[in-house]
Parts: sequence; C-alpha cells; structure tokens
Amino acid sequence: VQLQASGGGLVQAGGSLRLSCAASERTFGSYAMGWFRQAPGKEREFVASINWNGVSKKYTDSVKGRFIISRDNAKNTVALQMNSLKPEDTAVYYCAAARNPNIVIVTTLYDYWGQGTLVTVSS
Repeated sequence: VQLQASGGGLVQAGGSLRLSCAASERTFGSYAMGWFRQAPGKEREFVASINWNGVSKKYTDSVKGRFIISRDNAKNTVALQMNSLKPEDTAVYYCAAARNPNIVIVTTLYDYWGQGTLVTVSS
C-alpha cells in the first residue's frame, strides 16, 4: 500500500488545516489508519487513529476536542481536520496504515507510512 499525504502548510495560531492521505489499494478499507507527527528533535508521536469502518476513533490527549480524524473507504482516503492550531502542533505529519482493522496507537504496529507533510503554526 502506498500512502500520499497532503495539506500541510503555514498557518497562524488559532487557524485550521485539513490533512489528507490517499491510499493506493482498495484493501485500505480493511486497515486501521493513523496520523503521527514528529517535531524537530523529538520522537515521532501518535496523534489519532481510526478503525476500518470509521466507527472507532482515538486521539492523543493534546489534540482532543481540536482534531478530527475521518475516512472515506469509497475514495481510499483518510483525513485529519485540525482546528484551533497551536505553535506546539508544528511538526511533520505522517499518515500510516496497519493490517489490523482495529484502533492502533503504537508506531511499530503500523505497516505502511506516507512521506509526511509539514505543518507550521506561527504564534
């Protein structure tokens, strides 16, 4: 499975961005999907995950109430709507796919990774 992330950019604090990730295969519909981020000098961290049918979602505490993960299996896409952005959200954001239909929050349990898209939030 190839993943292509897009939608990053520069935004002021309090603003919004929508990231999108397109998958190359229809088997995408049976995989859990996730978004991770990596800030300069820091480890890659979990942001959000969604199960195969979009019913179950999980977020890291720092983005709860601000970010929304969603998926469209008919279009093989997953999105991350990011609202009320803060400077500490600045990072390269990666989408990932796991050959597991349920929520996955552990980095090493994901099987496929996109190339990353840079989000910069200015204060």
